[in-house]
Amino acid sequence: MTPSTPENGTASLEDRISGALVGAAVGDALGGPVEGYSPEQILERHGGRVHGIVGPWNGDAWRTARPVAPYHKGDGHVTDDTLMTHALVRVYGTVRDHLDAYAVAEHLVPDLMTTPRWIPELEAEALPLQRIFLAEKWLVARIHYGHVDPREAGTGNIVNCGAAMYMAPVGLVNAAHPARAYAEALDVAGAHQSSYGREAAGVLAAAVAAACAPGATPDSVVTACLSLAKDGTRAAIEAVCEVASRHSDFESALAPLREAVAPYDTVGPDYRAPSLGARRPSRLHAIEELPVALGLLLVAGGDYRHAVLGAVNYGRDCDSVATMAGALAGALGSPVPEDWAKTVAEASRLDLWEPAATLTAVAREVFERDVERRRAHERAFTAIGGAGCSD
Repeated sequence: MTPSTPENGTASLEDRISGALVGAAVGDALGGPVEGYSPEQILERHGGRVHGIVGPWNGDAWRTARPVAPYHKGDGHVTDDTLMTHALVRVYGTVRDHLDAYAVAEHLVPDLMTTPRWIPELEAEALPLQRIFLAEKWLVARIHYGHVDPREAGTGNIVNCGAAMYMAPVGLVNAAHPARAYAEALDVAGAHQSSYGREAAGVLAAAVAAACAPGATPDSVVTACLSLAKDGTRAAIEAVCEVASRHSDFESALAPLREAVAPYDTVGPDYRAPSLGARRPSRLHAIEELPVALGLLLVAGGDYRHAVLGAVNYGRDCDSVATMAGALAGALGSPVPEDWAKTVAEASRLDLWEPAATLTAVAREVFERDVERRRAHERAFTAIGGAGCSD
């Protein structure tokens, strides 16, 4: 299909950042109510594929039904993926420069545990700490209570997509510079994750940065990822994207993509009953969500609606897959459907565009600082006998 991206890479920085952050939030909200189920279960539950915002899996019984209680997933509510993404944007808004693991300790952790915010799935104002998953609570336990060096705090945590799911802002601040985004995200994610969970965070940030480059395509994004990714993460992306290249519609791609990523996924065939080897460090494995999101981006030709709906109907950890696919398609310039964005913003009681405005301003400031730092280095290097400055 023809992707709905601006020709010749004409989308502005503002458009790409807004597209990525709003696109990630909308993908998150669409995937939330079917998270944890298989494509077949989703098909049966909804009488067909999901084509937009749907209600809770258990209808009005969502408060007491397991395994999602007490969260109101569905009806346009974002989940912890978006809450963490917006929290990281707030850190950038405070620091207004590149981040590292210490920025997580000094700013993100206090934000999670001291500032009440509206939590859509709880339909109440609460501390973000009271909503985030155990792998994110680890940040508070290790850094605030354990006083662990932030650069090493992620060691020992569940190895999952917890860090990768909110790492798009790092790619946006480093727009069009995948290698810089990768390095910064690995530093930031060191406070949260280790092994292939940390690697996925770096590669997701690199993918978003690559998607912001003029003339970027799904193929160029994948190429940037493969140039940086290591070990099982690289192998998984390569395997999944090779399969994705044979499909142009997500319906035919869902089962083959799962088959392609299965050898690298530690969770196993039953998402709700992980294997004994699940989520443990390994150089041979990868999180499932990132390779599948990249694969669906290829299948969709970069089209936002097609990529996100493919992610949603993939099932399993589909809110995170859709968050990543939405961020990538949005960064490429494919428009987020206005009706979806409006419904999610209203249902979640969140301004989805304010974080984008904040991050755009920060990205410009950081770029100007980087230019100044680079020029100072060139002058110093020249002064000690290195090559002369280019201008």
